[in-house]
Amino acid sequence: MGALNRSLLHAALLASALGAAGQARADLAATSPFLPSGVLAAGAGAGPSGPIELRGVMPTDSGWSFCIYDTAKKKNVWVGLNEQGHDFVVKAADPGADSVTVSYQGRVLKLDLHTAKVATAPAQAAPAGPAASVPLNPSPADEQRRLDAVAQEVRRRRAERERAAQEPGAQPPPGPPPAGR
Repeated sequence: MGALNRSLLHAALLASALGAAGQARADLAATSPFLPSGVLAAGAGAGPSGPIELRGVMPTDSGWSFCIYDTAKKKNVWVGLNEQGHDFVVKAADPGADSVTVSYQGRVLKLDLHTAKVATAPAQAAPAGPAASVPLNPSPADEQRRLDAVAQEVRRRRAERERAAQEPGAQPPPGPPPAGR
């Protein structure tokens, strides 16, 4: 009885391991490291960042033109429907839906118009010091105060440089080298 239970247990563990291995293998096929990110291994579609992207759709006198961008070459080209001479051929198009069907390296890809990713920069605080208080339309008095503040800062930095130069082994403070002195 014990041997039968052990055999059943081994069979169950083996089946479980094979099932997990099969699942892992299916995941590997869907996310191959040898394909660009966003490309399905089966070649069903190129996704948002595939080997080629649809970047533009434009009507012309001779029909529709499509801007296809090659992400590897970092180049784009405007082509017409069924135009030969490139690594791809636009086989079908739906300009109303901003999509095309492209034959690329033996695969058929459906490309939707690429959407630009715009990131906003974090808000920056206003700089501290004299630059923060500069009015847009300065009066002569405002301009004189600003010039006095600049002259005072120049005097302070010169004095600091001279003090550092007189101390043995001291390094001058960081900043631009003195101009015309």
